[in-house]
Amino acid sequence: MRVLIGGIGYQHMRDLSIGPDLIPMLNSLPWTADVEAIHLHFSPIHMMQWLEERPGYYDRMVFLGSVEREREPGRVYTYRWDGVLPDAEEIQQRVTEAVTGIIHLDNVLIIGHYFGVLAPEVIVVEIEPQDTGWGDGYSPVVERVLSEAIATVQHVVLHGYHG
Repeated sequence: MRVLIGGIGYQHMRDLSIGPDLIPMLNSLPWTADVEAIHLHFSPIHMMQWLEERPGYYDRMVFLGSVEREREPGRVYTYRWDGVLPDAEEIQQRVTEAVTGIIHLDNVLIIGHYFGVLAPEVIVVEIEPQDTGWGDGYSPVVERVLSEAIATVQHVVLHGYHG
């Protein structure tokens, strides 16, 4: 089974940098050759084009990031993406954001699914941020769950999500 681990987000944005910042740690784990962990630092449009060059290559995609969703900060949330798309107007808005360079986990999911480039199984691992300012490092509540996030990614890569 070919698996892509994609770290989504900007660097130097405190808690919002979890996705790209944890990719080096995930790459240091002893994966089999069919697991690829990369920092998806390019826009969702570029990601879509990159995946179009590899149609059907991945069986599972695990996206890791930090997204404000008004949940308890410093918790790891894991779910299988249901593939439900918003209305056409919102999809167009997401594409417009992506073309201008905005990198956001929801845009990756919506645009990737709309254009049919996502794997049959898509799992999302998110941490609810507390500090969304500029800079390096994490808030204490997010710092405490980094190892849990890595372990969660490792588990869903190997076993899928059965939540």
